[in-house]
Amino acid sequence: MKNTRQYLLIGLLGLGCQGLLAQQDHVNVDWRPQKNTENLVPLSANVISPEVNDDRTVTFRLKGPNVSTVTVSGSMFVGKDAKKIVPLVKGADGIWSVTIGPLKPNVYLYWMQLDGVTICDPNNTFTGQANMPAFSMLWVHGDTPNFYDAKVDVPHGEVNNLYYYSTVTKGLRYMLVYTPPGYNPKKRYPVLYLLGGSGDLPETWFQHGQINFIMDNLLAEKKAEPMIIVLPNNQVVHRMNPNHTELSFPLLNEEFKQCIIPFVEKRYKVIQNRHGRAICGLSMGGRHAQYVGLNNLDLFANVGLLSAAISTDMTPALKNKDINDKLDYFFVGAGTYETNTNARHEVLHRELETLNVNHEYYVGGEGAHDLTTWRHLMYERFLPTLWKKKK
Repeated sequence: MKNTRQYLLIGLLGLGCQGLLAQQDHVNVDWRPQKNTENLVPLSANVISPEVNDDRTVTFRLKGPNVSTVTVSGSMFVGKDAKKIVPLVKGADGIWSVTIGPLKPNVYLYWMQLDGVTICDPNNTFTGQANMPAFSMLWVHGDTPNFYDAKVDVPHGEVNNLYYYSTVTKGLRYMLVYTPPGYNPKKRYPVLYLLGGSGDLPETWFQHGQINFIMDNLLAEKKAEPMIIVLPNNQVVHRMNPNHTELSFPLLNEEFKQCIIPFVEKRYKVIQNRHGRAICGLSMGGRHAQYVGLNNLDLFANVGLLSAAISTDMTPALKNKDINDKLDYFFVGAGTYETNTNARHEVLHRELETLNVNHEYYVGGEGAHDLTTWRHLMYERFLPTLWKKKK
């Protein structure tokens, strides 16, 4: 099987050679790709943007002599700065620029606005897309690689792109599948089905969530159990369909039962019982995970909700007296800057306490409703705890 990305982490990534790396050169998998080391503009660009300095300040630039206004916004603004829009200042050379920060080391998503039109940064080669228009990625590095970065001294798993025909959506669909370093096709592994949110596709957890590197690092640190991670596409109805919720939840439920699980379990040597299956998701994917997981406790004994919740009326098993015997691990987590009394996950947590449902509730990290939070939740809580409860 071919990898969807090849990570040939050769000696040039060593400390002695890092001075050879230029900003956005894409030669190696670099943990500080937007540090300006050679002052070279990316191919087809006309300025360096963003430029991340070692003091963690960031400069954005855009050449637009005929543009009237340029601003930048993104997930680096949380708390009291949430939804902040920062104006760039035009220089005599027609180049707009602004420096912000210092920012905490992380990977952020951001957009620029030109005369009110939102675009990705035209000079940034780190651009992502999913079930929504493209956006730019900002890599603010610290002094060393972070928990979500590729590390040269850590074994790496594989991520493969697989296609299958869906009898539910009546078309060809795909999933990404992570197998851990040293994967043994004769050994049975537990499987985590990991879902994205409203604007996401399987690539979200891979390209932006760095879930493969997070898992690699946890395994190297002996903090998690080896597992297969399946990233399905949980878009089964157009996201802007006015009846999205009532249509997508039952359809995805059938997609899992008829297509996704049978396809995975035919192709991979996995534990084929409820204790060896987990389902987890962020935002809308978390709501999907709650619906599919808790309505199929014969299939799943492990459920994770990241910044998500639906009414317990949609998952009536939570009200059954034997629910704690059915669940090995039930996680409800969210970010510091998205949690309040009325947040969905907070309401569900209180409801679960009233129903005496065993669950882990965790709020933390330095993000809001974004991947800063979801990477943190996976690394700090969900993945290290998964499969370590009762079997």
